[in-house]
Amino acid sequence: MKTWTDVPMRGERLRLSPRLRTDLGGEYLELDEGWVHYQLSGSPGNPVVVLVHGFSVPAFIWDPTFDALTEAGYRVLRYDLYGRGYSDRPPGRYNLDRFTRQLDGLLRALEIEDCLAVCGLSMGAVVAADFCTRNLGRVQRLVLVDPAGFPLDLPNWARALAWPLVGELLVGFASLDRMERVLGENLFDPEEIGYFIERYRPQMEIVGFRRAILSTIRAGIAEQGVPIYRQIGSLGIPVLLVWGENDRAVPFRNSSVFLSLVPHTEFLPVPDCGHVPHFEQPAFVNQRIQEFLDG
Repeated sequence: MKTWTDVPMRGERLRLSPRLRTDLGGEYLELDEGWVHYQLSGSPGNPVVVLVHGFSVPAFIWDPTFDALTEAGYRVLRYDLYGRGYSDRPPGRYNLDRFTRQLDGLLRALEIEDCLAVCGLSMGAVVAADFCTRNLGRVQRLVLVDPAGFPLDLPNWARALAWPLVGELLVGFASLDRMERVLGENLFDPEEIGYFIERYRPQMEIVGFRRAILSTIRAGIAEQGVPIYRQIGSLGIPVLLVWGENDRAVPFRNSSVFLSLVPHTEFLPVPDCGHVPHFEQPAFVNQRIQEFLDG
């Protein structure tokens, strides 16, 4: 029986299969809702650090941090959220509960019970924080980079994505150039855009990518962080907050809201950076992350 994930949208020409996964490379685990693409480095006895990517850019966004923390002696796990990268695009709602279950299932499948830290970028910060509140005692520290989760001031066309059929038309017919321009707004330095587009495009060819993105938008995860962050503030978990001062995706002004919710936070504002400061200034940011984890 076919589901909506069987119907390709613009530019989608590939279907994930055992053969395609072999061609794509990487490591995979089958969980309850589908196959998950992941990478795990470091010795089994080392402290575990988990990296959770954001709304649409898959695990490659953590390249500099993954390498730096591995070299520093940590056991580092990064993976693609469902609907992104080379992980499956299962049917159903792409909501916060699904992504938190995915992280929990992946850790248990890898026989990782406790983590030194979970690091979340943008929407991944909401997932990371939600996982901490649902799994008390399993995470010792939390690193949040330009976290989403705050009320959005959306243009009318973006709000129209929530409407049945209208959203499918807008997402289904959006050009690659348009989607890549939106992606480029994450960066402060335009010279980095070419690298992002080259790494981003392959996932867009896999059937189900655009529908997963639309479902995630409709689930409203990007605006569900405030009560979760408030709970993190009451738990007393050590938190490092990293934020690019020139972020156009999640405005820097939201950092003051976060700090009011989680007052014990260690705050690292990063000048001349957009939405991915750990990628644009890796030497500076990743060194501070390492110091926080060593603390």
